[in-house]
Amino acid sequence: MGIYVRISSDREGDQLGVRRQIEDCKRLAAERGWIVADLYVDDDISAWSGKPRPEYERLLGDLRSGRIHGVVVWHLDRLHRQPRDLEAFLDLCDAAKIETLACVTGHIDLGSHVGRLMARMLGGVAKYESDHKSERILRKHEELATAGKPSGGGSRPFGYEADKVTLRASEAVIVREVARRFLAGESIKSISADLNERGITGANGGRWEPNAVRRLLNSPRIGGMREHKGEIVAEAVWPGIISKADSAKIRAILADPDRNTHRHGRRYLLRRLLRCGQCGEYLHSRPRNDGKRRYVCAKGPGFAGCGHCYINADEVEQWTVEAAFRRLDTPELAAALADVNAEDPEAERWQEEVDQAQTQLEELAAAYAERAITMGEYRVARGPIEERRTAARKHLAKASRVTVLDGWVGNSEELRAVWADLDMTRQHAIISAVLDHVAVGPARPGYNRFDWSRLEPRWRL
Repeated sequence: MGIYVRISSDREGDQLGVRRQIEDCKRLAAERGWIVADLYVDDDISAWSGKPRPEYERLLGDLRSGRIHGVVVWHLDRLHRQPRDLEAFLDLCDAAKIETLACVTGHIDLGSHVGRLMARMLGGVAKYESDHKSERILRKHEELATAGKPSGGGSRPFGYEADKVTLRASEAVIVREVARRFLAGESIKSISADLNERGITGANGGRWEPNAVRRLLNSPRIGGMREHKGEIVAEAVWPGIISKADSAKIRAILADPDRNTHRHGRRYLLRRLLRCGQCGEYLHSRPRNDGKRRYVCAKGPGFAGCGHCYINADEVEQWTVEAAFRRLDTPELAAALADVNAEDPEAERWQEEVDQAQTQLEELAAAYAERAITMGEYRVARGPIEERRTAARKHLAKASRVTVLDGWVGNSEELRAVWADLDMTRQHAIISAVLDHVAVGPARPGYNRFDWSRLEPRWRL
């Protein structure tokens, strides 16, 4: 005989439930005079979820091979909570000629029709109980979310204590730093590498991977908001670590489909900031055969450029950086920045507009799925909602660009002093906040020195 035991939730990790099942099953086997050949233990694994149960699979293998000739369980629902799994088990028992399935809570004779009927009835009851329990849990999670309360279970969120409400001051400081650096234009990859170099660990004591930093930044929790199924549903009962406005800006940046998230070893500072003065296409980074960096107007498959514009990267990058420094000290930029701040005093309302539009799109898709509207009606309604969402995201992006310049407007000398120490993604963010692009004109024949007259900056601010 084999004894199979399972418990679907073992939060404390002490296996007390499993040990109690084993003791009861061994007692039953001794009373029947059966020899126990092996124990099969699946701890903290649900039979309802459909996740693999390694020990259960080993049990089935031993039944097929004839190593064991029966099973003792505490209750039938320890084996199965899905009727389809029970039927597969009964088919295996037929093939292996297994007729003994003993339960501590009641003997089941698989060799008789009555025994199988009882097994199927118990399996149906177990399925109903699992479905009902799942429904109650989902409803409970919805109630907690709309009340702004944390859900039970799960790991401790970084920045908060185990109760998920009380701030952990030492980690909250790190969250604020990470948010500030991201809004200043630094890449997630650079931030995560720095945290690891400093020996700062995550909530579970592990290293910071870029995806973990991204999840932290993208979580409305750090702004004091409660999220449920990807949607913000309420203000949270816990305090935010950063402001709601900054949290909204961060989520808008991360949600921007045009944002490049694969900056592996960026070596070219002016990506998408140089345009060909003849055809208007962006210049692409293309080194010469000797390895010297340069930007070119690319022509050929996948490119729409004219192929007639080339410029060395070192010289044009140095010139553009100096031009950006000078721009930071001009009254024109200060005036433009004041206009932007007047137009967008806060980002939170634009994030709310994005969230509302997203909810409408989901409701619209559900209405079409339920055949409450036709495809034509769906397309007509979707257009204005998507336009409103796009406009709100642009306002958020504009507010985020302005944040990158905090502390540097009218203070270019200090920026120049620390420029070489900044991450290149942050340098790019500062330049692109003030500069839309530089139009690069054609080279003068026979002119072998760097010709700054080819360059015409088009300022964003």
